[in-house]
Amino acid sequence: MGDAHRIGVVGLGVISRAYLDTLVGHPAVRVTAVADLDASRSAAVAAGLPGVLALTVEELLSSPDVDTVLNLTTPGAHADIALGAIGHGKNVYGEKPLAATLADAHAVMAAAARAGVGVGCAPDTVLGTGVQTARAALAAGSIGRPLFASAVMVTPGHERWHPHPDFYYTEGGGPLLDMGPYYLASLVHLLGPVRAVTGASSRLRAERVIGSGPRTGERIPVEVDSHVSGVLEHVDGALTTITTSFDGVATTASPIEVHGEVGTLAVPDPNRFDGDVRLFELGDTQWRTLPPSAGYVDGARGVGLLDFLAADGQRAPRASGDLALHVLETMTALLRSSAEGRRIELTTSARPPAPVPLTTAEDWGGAAEERGGRAAPSPA
Repeated sequence: MGDAHRIGVVGLGVISRAYLDTLVGHPAVRVTAVADLDASRSAAVAAGLPGVLALTVEELLSSPDVDTVLNLTTPGAHADIALGAIGHGKNVYGEKPLAATLADAHAVMAAAARAGVGVGCAPDTVLGTGVQTARAALAAGSIGRPLFASAVMVTPGHERWHPHPDFYYTEGGGPLLDMGPYYLASLVHLLGPVRAVTGASSRLRAERVIGSGPRTGERIPVEVDSHVSGVLEHVDGALTTITTSFDGVATTASPIEVHGEVGTLAVPDPNRFDGDVRLFELGDTQWRTLPPSAGYVDGARGVGLLDFLAADGQRAPRASGDLALHVLETMTALLRSSAEGRRIELTTSARPPAPVPLTTAEDWGGAAEERGGRAAPSPA
């Protein structure tokens, strides 16, 4: 454990528990410090984790006992925390999106390049057996040449379950920036990068009502579009239609479907690590479920960080800053296309990361462990 890569966690909201469950006790890493704007929250978390210090945010960013900062703050703070970590010579791995604005995301990537540190970013759910098995099936030619895809995310809104949902409806939030990264990262894995987009969006409710927790019944303003649709033009010619909405109740649509010359592949919810991948081949009479053949088995939040730390000169991080930047530009371009009423060509690109072979939980982060503690990943 003395040589394990040292992690400091900034932001101890709802998602932090899932990350800590994965990272605490893993032989490749050691959580050394936590920080939150609510000092009582960081103290309570640290009290339950032996050897972990509760620090202020600035103390954690500058701590000599932290090699990589895990940034789990709300989207509006992503860039500030990332730049603070980079400014102290630390790698940073954050929750999605990479930043609340494309300009801030570019600033983060440029600063990391100058400092020679790595940037990684969620989602890592796309590294699980669901999306990765679908990717392996595409690579094996199960549907022939992919021609087009659909991606659908419909929910009545996170205020129904989240006790503090305000940030979902402010700058950096909305259904596309919140949930879109899962779908778009998956689509890059499956169909490659996007070259241009055309979008349309709406905001038909001015406020939402919190449905759980101490603020139940409180009304919060909606400052961003709550329904976004669009068409993605992939570099290799395939087209994807995408819908992300906080305005619907339910849908029967598959989260992602990829249609090819000789078959259709139904991809499970990319917000989960697992799920059934289903194939319908030309001439079949029913769908067939494919057994898991690739991906991190029993994946959980934080496996992307372990993968990030395991990367070396032979393989780039799969949940990389470059991919997150391309995903963010795709999303912001969709929103801009809607506002301006025109097709927009993208300025970024990202190669699909290396596929994930079928990897059991015992082997998560194994390369990082073998590489030895504190070596930083290659700059993203």
